[in-house]
Amino acid sequence: MHAVAACLLLALCASPALSVAAQPAATLIRDATVFDGTDRPPFGADVLIVDGRIASLGPELPVPAGATLIDAQGKALLPGLFDVHTHWTPNGSPATFPEIANAYIAAGVTTVNDFHEAPESYAPRRAWLQTLAAPDVRFAARISTPLGHGADWADQATTRWVNSAESARAAVDGVAAYKPDFIKAFTDGWRYANAADNTSMGEDTLAALVQEAHAKGLEVLTHTVTVERGKQAARAGVDVIAHSLQDQPVDQELIDLMREHGTRYAPTLAVYEPVKMGSKRPADPADKVVAQRARNFDNALANVRVLHEAGVPVVVGTDAGMPGTPHGAATLHELELLVRAGLSPADALRAGTSASAAALGLDDRGTVAVGKRADLVLVSGRPWETIGDIHHVERVFIAGRQVAGPGTRLPPGNARTVLPALRIAPLVDDFEQVSGRTALDTLRTDEADGGNDRTVQVTEVVAREDQGHALSMQAWLSHQDWARAGVLFPLSLGAVAPVDLRGYRGLRFEIRGRGALQVEYRGLSDARWARDIAAGPRWTTVEVPFSQLQGLPPYRREGPVPAWSGDDVLQVGFMARGELGSKVWFELDNIRFY
Repeated sequence: MHAVAACLLLALCASPALSVAAQPAATLIRDATVFDGTDRPPFGADVLIVDGRIASLGPELPVPAGATLIDAQGKALLPGLFDVHTHWTPNGSPATFPEIANAYIAAGVTTVNDFHEAPESYAPRRAWLQTLAAPDVRFAARISTPLGHGADWADQATTRWVNSAESARAAVDGVAAYKPDFIKAFTDGWRYANAADNTSMGEDTLAALVQEAHAKGLEVLTHTVTVERGKQAARAGVDVIAHSLQDQPVDQELIDLMREHGTRYAPTLAVYEPVKMGSKRPADPADKVVAQRARNFDNALANVRVLHEAGVPVVVGTDAGMPGTPHGAATLHELELLVRAGLSPADALRAGTSASAAALGLDDRGTVAVGKRADLVLVSGRPWETIGDIHHVERVFIAGRQVAGPGTRLPPGNARTVLPALRIAPLVDDFEQVSGRTALDTLRTDEADGGNDRTVQVTEVVAREDQGHALSMQAWLSHQDWARAGVLFPLSLGAVAPVDLRGYRGLRFEIRGRGALQVEYRGLSDARWARDIAAGPRWTTVEVPFSQLQGLPPYRREGPVPAWSGDDVLQVGFMARGELGSKVWFELDNIRFY
């Protein structure tokens, strides 16, 4: 674990308000109707949980001394559900880490893949998760192509860009240092016939990526949405296609390739449903975009049925965190959509449990069996007959600990929306660190606009004419209205924990450059504060008191303008704007709070 993350974890665990509740010595679930995630018909049994595992399974088990007894007569007991494709984004619903965790445990989802995070944030997020009652969250490192899907926002600290076998191997090697659980490869640039396509990954590049990932024990899941790219993914040895193939009906060649190479299929129907769950606004069939989405979705539904009937394993993912696809609820709705596509309710449940566990190589869960991790969901009804009964969740257990249901006591951290604010040293960066990291031991990132017509930006540490080093940023602005280029300095590892700057009065730095320059702070809940700064070709020292900062609305969307408090700051950045298509630059040095 990164040293900063270890310190954060120690601080969190030392706080009584964030401690995790103790696990009972044993729990006996009495008289449940067990759907064990296999082909076995549901059966009546008791289930004994000891030390987070299923210790015994059978009729009339004795109650160990001190065990918690739960009467499950007339209830269904299932393995905990999976969602192999989610994005724990602050712009989703819900938005904060604890709120997202709460949504999943309330829905009985006990294992989740998060495809959203930058590798720098893995360690602090894992430390945070250890203080919560939460599903087992597994992080996927992101690799795409230049201007590919997933690479059309942020920089290579979030998504690596590759366009050859050599660069693919190097990218996998680079992200492996952060200990991701999987690789997410964005291989397909088709934008559903509703927008200009992104770039796509060549088959040789993808094959090299998969080979390198597998050599490191990492499975590969792909953003693949067309039939021909699906064939490439299968030939390359991809483990899971993590979206619907929906440009046309699948054919026998694809089926044969997926079966030959053991490629699983996670159709994420919930994110593609033309009228989103809970929407009260009917779709307008005269709208060309709506009509295209409906055609795509018809293909998606039909292709799930064909692949399932052909023996291709279907697993459950949702793309939750995207618009209209809420965490937790979308996973349950995905099971309903799989049934709509043609799976039986029992097959849909197996897709969301044992099949998903097998797809991720997790042999310690996914079924109700002796020795397995006690990730369990108790529901009212018979969801293997009526899939809608899956919404009637009564109790949820993760590694044997009850996290939802009567008598549950969640750690207080589950009720917090943010981590406690950290205090930091005054020096942000003087660009003299041999490691290339900031003086705060964080990784600075480029911050250009996004989209297919992106600003081209180069940032590097250069020697100053007089002494030492400085940061140089040069950019060729795009022709988008929001064209910009800049650099962000996370104030905590991965910009996960907020920092408290109330012990300082402002920021001092040396700068020179050309363009409309601005210092900008970013905080929790997408809060932003900024002040314009003047700079020319000669070095000048600038002080920006916090009292001069102005609140900004959320980036490219409507929202409240925040007031500055100073105790909820994540990053400080420097931005340059100018005439569209023009070149801008700046150089920075000796950034510190005073």
